[in-house]
Amino acid sequence: MTPAELASVVLAAAHAVFDQRGLDRAALPASTVVERPRNPEHGDYASTLALQLSKKVGVPPRELATALADELGRAAGVKSVEIAGPGFLNIRLDAAAAGQLARMIVEAGSEYGHSDRLAGEKINLEFVSANPTGPVHIGGVRWAAVGDALSRLLRATGAQVGTEYYFNDAGSQIDRFARSLLAAAKGESAPEDGYGGAYIAEIASEVQARRPEVRSLDDDAAQEIFRVEGVALMFDEIRSSLRDFGVEFDTYFNEKDLHDRGELDLALARLRQQGHLYESEGATWLRTTDFGDDKDRVLRKSNGEWTYFAADCAYYLDKRERGFERVVIMLGADHHGYIGRMKAMSACFGDDPERNLEILIGQLVNLLRDGAPMRMSKRAGTVITLEDLVEAIGVDAARYALARYSSDSPIDIDIELWTRATRDNPVYYVQYVAARTAGVARNAAEVGLVPGDAEAFRPELLDHEKENELLKALAEFPAVVATAAELREPHRVARYLEESVAASYHRFYDNCRVLPLGDEEVTDLHRARLWLNNATRTVIANGLHLLGVSAPERM
Repeated sequence: MTPAELASVVLAAAHAVFDQRGLDRAALPASTVVERPRNPEHGDYASTLALQLSKKVGVPPRELATALADELGRAAGVKSVEIAGPGFLNIRLDAAAAGQLARMIVEAGSEYGHSDRLAGEKINLEFVSANPTGPVHIGGVRWAAVGDALSRLLRATGAQVGTEYYFNDAGSQIDRFARSLLAAAKGESAPEDGYGGAYIAEIASEVQARRPEVRSLDDDAAQEIFRVEGVALMFDEIRSSLRDFGVEFDTYFNEKDLHDRGELDLALARLRQQGHLYESEGATWLRTTDFGDDKDRVLRKSNGEWTYFAADCAYYLDKRERGFERVVIMLGADHHGYIGRMKAMSACFGDDPERNLEILIGQLVNLLRDGAPMRMSKRAGTVITLEDLVEAIGVDAARYALARYSSDSPIDIDIELWTRATRDNPVYYVQYVAARTAGVARNAAEVGLVPGDAEAFRPELLDHEKENELLKALAEFPAVVATAAELREPHRVARYLEESVAASYHRFYDNCRVLPLGDEEVTDLHRARLWLNNATRTVIANGLHLLGVSAPERM
């Protein structure tokens, strides 16, 4: 029995009690929840329903809890119900009801943990969006791991999600990039405001190989070729490195297209129609202070040039016009000041900033070697890149390490720790359970132990304390996934896999032998434990998949 199923049983008992006592059913909630008590001695699950309903119906909480306990005690699968404190219900399931979960998980397979909690929501999720002026740095890599995991979580809970990479291929940073390439091609130092690093020389060389005529052109014409070809090469490299990291986007959106299609003018017209534009000193301003921004924002300068914020407005409108009800944007720590202006911009378009726009800020990441932060990249010269991280600890460890912590907290990634094949390496600790459960299943097959037909499965045999503990851990998975999606916190899945599933499985494995010893006859208990072993493998694999991490069968 899952927590959701038990919650339904508790609610059904409440309906029965209300009918017996002539209480108004309108006071009953549409749904309720049951939780695991911190102290396992208090039962398998706990409910506060009696406390929630007491004032509404004018019945003392312990009296109402007593009636609920009597009704629940007669429900199938409930072993006992105790009343604690002012009216808490501590519920214990019988072994058969608890053990049925193992079969349900195995039969559900990759769908276990999925729900329709966010069904009907259409979400645009933009993340990484690194400028095409250099390789993806470690801050962007964090968003690659967290953003991709979040997209998987949102889809697993029923949302319709479009992932998007905003490609800033317009603006002054592209001009500086082109000038840097031209300088490298001429053997000169990078401009004072330009970009350095070995990658600049590599791209400049590749552009010359593709377009040898660039050598004979004047600087203006050559710089334009370096801009077009260099940006294309840099973007190809960014896409390739992200793909190798396991991250693909549904849409790669070019900022330049907004300009070419006249979408900035359309956004300006829409904002003017809403009554939030004004002219001052020859420039066009958006009155964002009406919606809490600290100052109004220029959209078009007095010389006719568009600002970056104008493109932000057009891009937001484009997403909304494509039918996305919620626009989620992941930004780095240096973009915290964007929140106020972006929320105000959403309101200027007539949207509800709390409903239609969500901005997540990620904090800094340090890669540590020998206890000290790495500052220099072999190739980029100034920042640590995606390739540097993957080379140091591998894709699985990198993705797990970046997704394991709340994104609003700075993190240090210790190379020595994350490459260690020991239990203090979190990703190794979890993946080891994936491999161990697969190994148990292989070894079982070799000695003729197979789960058998589902109808012959005897869940009531799973009555050991450690079996019960593991079952309760596995039962939490759907709720963990739903909460992680709703709160935009993939780290909840990682911590659950480590602290709940992996820890419980190790204790189960140490105390409850799955395989028969020597010539020992295969029994129904062995088969039941194999079901539980395989259910654990399913949950570990599903959880790791949500994080974009592999679940190896051997280690």
